[in-house]
Amino acid sequence: MKSDRKGKHRIPIRFMDAERDTENEILSSDREEDASLDALSDFGQAEAQPDAGEASGGPDTAELIATRSELKRIETENAALKDQLARRQADFENYRKRVERERSETYNRVVADVATKLLPVSDNLKRALDAESSVEAAESDEFRHFLSGVDLIWKQLNGVLEALGVKPIPAVGEHFDPHVHEAVVTEATDEYEPDTVMQEIVAGYRLGDKLIRPALVKVATRK
Repeated sequence: MKSDRKGKHRIPIRFMDAERDTENEILSSDREEDASLDALSDFGQAEAQPDAGEASGGPDTAELIATRSELKRIETENAALKDQLARRQADFENYRKRVERERSETYNRVVADVATKLLPVSDNLKRALDAESSVEAAESDEFRHFLSGVDLIWKQLNGVLEALGVKPIPAVGEHFDPHVHEAVVTEATDEYEPDTVMQEIVAGYRLGDKLIRPALVKVATRK
């Protein structure tokens, strides 16, 4: 009887350390499982995404990329230098042409001024020779030598003008051109076609395309 009463009133005893150990084991197991899952995840990511060094091919690939970048930079710089050189050459060519044009214009202007002053002298010498040639050759030998000297001076003067580029304008027999001819006399005749230069009264001259002096002429008209 005593033993039965004692069994009914038995008080359960909880072992705190054992429960705590059990909980710790469960938490540790959970942590190990999470760590295993994380390791598997990291391994999967590592397999899916290879290392940057492997993806780029290592140091050789990096050096190749750097070399290509440097080459591209040099090519760009070279193209810029070539463009700059072409611009400088074009500027120099324009400058050279401008200097040559200004030099030519200055030369033509100076020659035209000199020719304008010399042409009246040539005209007077020519008039003197024409007047004397119309007189009968009854003068002395000394006078004829004098005329020969005047003729020589006139030819020499014309040679100087021609060497400077001053050339006479064709007149007699040419069609009248108001750009280079100046009609001072007209004459109705059947000997020439209308608007044809019959006679050159004063010779005209030009320097290249520049007109120094128009030719004074007689022009034929319809009779």
